[in-house]
Amino acid sequence: MDRHFSLAKYDITVKNVIRNAPPAALYELALRNEAGTAISSTGAMIAMSGEKTGRSPKDKRIVDEPGSSANVWWGDVNIKLDPHVFAVNHERAVDYLNTRKQLFVVDGYAGWDERYRIKIRVICSRAYHALFMHNMLIRPTLAELESFGEPDYTIFNAGAFSANRYTSGMTSKTSVALNFAKKEFVILGTEYAGEMKKGVFTIMNYLMPLQGQLSMHCSANESKDGKVSIFFGLSGTGKTTLSADPNRRLIGDDEHVWTDKGVFNIEGGCYAKAINLTEEQEPEIYRAIRFGSVLENVKYDEHTRVVDYTDISITENTRCAYPIEFIDNAKIPCVGPQPTNVIMLTADAYGVLPPVAKLSPEQAMYHFISGYTAKVAGTEVGVKEPSPTFSACFGGPFMVWHPTKYAELLAEKLRTTGAQTWLVNTGWTGGAYGEGKRMSLKHTRAIIDAIHDGSLAKVRTVEDPVFGFQVPSECPNVPSEILTPRNTWKDKAAYDAMAKKLAKFFVDNFKKYESQASDAIRAAGPRL
Repeated sequence: MDRHFSLAKYDITVKNVIRNAPPAALYELALRNEAGTAISSTGAMIAMSGEKTGRSPKDKRIVDEPGSSANVWWGDVNIKLDPHVFAVNHERAVDYLNTRKQLFVVDGYAGWDERYRIKIRVICSRAYHALFMHNMLIRPTLAELESFGEPDYTIFNAGAFSANRYTSGMTSKTSVALNFAKKEFVILGTEYAGEMKKGVFTIMNYLMPLQGQLSMHCSANESKDGKVSIFFGLSGTGKTTLSADPNRRLIGDDEHVWTDKGVFNIEGGCYAKAINLTEEQEPEIYRAIRFGSVLENVKYDEHTRVVDYTDISITENTRCAYPIEFIDNAKIPCVGPQPTNVIMLTADAYGVLPPVAKLSPEQAMYHFISGYTAKVAGTEVGVKEPSPTFSACFGGPFMVWHPTKYAELLAEKLRTTGAQTWLVNTGWTGGAYGEGKRMSLKHTRAIIDAIHDGSLAKVRTVEDPVFGFQVPSECPNVPSEILTPRNTWKDKAAYDAMAKKLAKFFVDNFKKYESQASDAIRAAGPRL
């Protein structure tokens, strides 16, 4: 642990700079200096992120500069920022960091495949943030740290200091800004640690397609005989939960790249939702919450320090960040061969989609570009209950290129590997949200098991009359009546009306991509 690391090249003059501190030291400093810090009964650091307890996507900006401008999908996801405004915010962040008596530096890697990995440097003022990124980046060995050199990208986290809302281009006191030309990422006005994690993912989402590789918002695991499955899905759809399978080795829970040689994890850790967490339902994640992990915004018993995962009085978006090796069956290095199955997860708030459907390659492309799911409460600021949404490539908030760029790369991967694509609904059954109930995790796990062991690919299927995909008629350990969603609704006419309503949402959403989609992909959508 280097206590006098120089940041002079960044115009930061603070003398007490601690580089790559071990977790124990970060615990001591957080407990001493950061209000609300505690140690849970299982040894995890409990930290509070302050006012912001989720991402702030409306405050995300990308600098409009000549080197990358033509490649960026500008719009509501990637909002343009003038280089001068970025310079103002960068200076504001540096000025704030210079007022601190002590700073932290975390040097680490993004990407387990050394052909594509990049070096990341995080500069921050909170021990909580340093431990979070220590967990989420790939941790260098001592030898690697000594020869680390200059980073490829630098994160300036001055989140405790607000942006000036009167600065041109600012809409609030929060600013999360990325500059590809300067290779810098600046955070103001939010102490939610997830902004750093998703900042790194956004960087990789730009760099990997530039090199012809597919970056993905997905989890991945591997069977003992080397068969890989990847799970697409937005936060709250089950990527982390379903990939943490005791019978399979975990490659990663959230961010990956699919290359000509297979799949690799971008991260060195996992960031799991903690709401209603139990050892019975999610044993691997539950047991990973120990010394070295970071629990965010949770409530606990003041006497025993036992965390109450059902308490959402601070936020529904309670989280835990831990090194991937805290999962007993993690595969390290976090790389795997070409995938056998591609599973697209959705949390259908309308109760229309079946628990599982088999997709043709064209349907796979249609649903990948559509990215239908529901925003799950607490994942973003201002979201209090699930609401249906479409997010391109199951990761719209983090896509830098136009969605068709990622879709073309996925089509190439499916074509060359022959992987089978499935749509799995972890949302509602027996009715829409508020009337039906959430799909049983036990049944979803049974469906995933049947995909993995090959049995589901062999059963008889029935074509869905509206969406056109193939719905299995049976699945081991799953009641057959729930496989056809219409059968779970008391009012069949109400289901039919809801199915048409959802189908129209799909069709209307896809209009923005029609001009760049083939006839076969357009024909793979629902029928009105």
